Amino acid sequence: MSFNAVIVEKDAEGKTSASVQSIDDSRLPEGDVTVAVEYSTVNYKDGLCIGPGGGLVRTYPHVPGIDFAGTVEASSDPRYALGDKVILTGWRVGEAHWGGYAQKARVKADWLVPLPKGLTTRTAMAVGTAGFTAMLAVMALEDHGLKPGAGPVLVTGAAGGVGSVATAILAHLGHEVAGVTGRPDTAEYLASLGATRIVAREELAETVKRPLEAETWAGCVDAVGGAMLARVLGQMKYGASVAAVGLAGGAGLPATVIPFLLRGVNLLGIDSVMRPYDDRLRAWGRIASDLPMDKLEAMIRPATLSDLPGLGADILKGQIKGRVVVDVNA
Repeated sequence: MSFNAVIVEKDAEGKTSASVQSIDDSRLPEGDVTVAVEYSTVNYKDGLCIGPGGGLVRTYPHVPGIDFAGTVEASSDPRYALGDKVILTGWRVGEAHWGGYAQKARVKADWLVPLPKGLTTRTAMAVGTAGFTAMLAVMALEDHGLKPGAGPVLVTGAAGGVGSVATAILAHLGHEVAGVTGRPDTAEYLASLGATRIVAREELAETVKRPLEAETWAGCVDAVGGAMLARVLGQMKYGASVAAVGLAGGAGLPATVIPFLLRGVNLLGIDSVMRPYDDRLRAWGRIASDLPMDKLEAMIRPATLSDLPGLGADILKGQIKGRVVVDVNA
């Protein structure tokens, strides 16, 4: 039998191209569980894998898509039976292993988690890797003492996938949320998610000579990195934490150790790719209970497999707002 998938190919000159093709089931990679994929989404890594590869793709032809949700079609693992609803994020699926931009996927059972009550496969992919990462960041801040009422919580890259979900979750939990964005037209969108303050990217884009500024933020979910993260570290309240989830502004960190030594600031690294199973269950459970579904619905932009080559280019340019939900069967 055959199914549709986005196939990325590389020619003899090293140039890549992506197109929707019908391929045979026999081409699926090895794995314990075959999933009839229903929905996927678009992440920054997906943009890299659809386009130049970004050093992530090992072999071509390749099926991108670093996350998906769907129904178990076949399983050799007792944990999953025919008809079970499942989610996959991470584990280098869509990078080193064929991913979710297809109507079928075959993966290791260890990479899956059951779909939690309260979510559908569509809403799970409205959350996707970005929202899952956002929840991990919020949990890390809470584990390091963040409580509602402690002061404003900053979210950088707030209109993006991680930032949108983090803003909605934090606001729902009772935090005062300040969203950083370089796109003034997203201010109304961020306010609808619960942000009570909009911070222009220019206010935090440059480093300053002073290693410490006024204590402003009780916590931060940072998707930008680079100079902005360095600046934010010097503005954190005593003992506050920054959960670092991305590097849209660069991988360098032009900072000093002064915020750590004089204010006890914590820099928390958030990885969602290799996260242990129990952490994944905890995070998805929290998503089902603490992410307002009406706010999630407001983030959604629908898409199909044929839209993905263009969307991959758009996300690399920072032109995607909210969450793209890809119906692979549309």
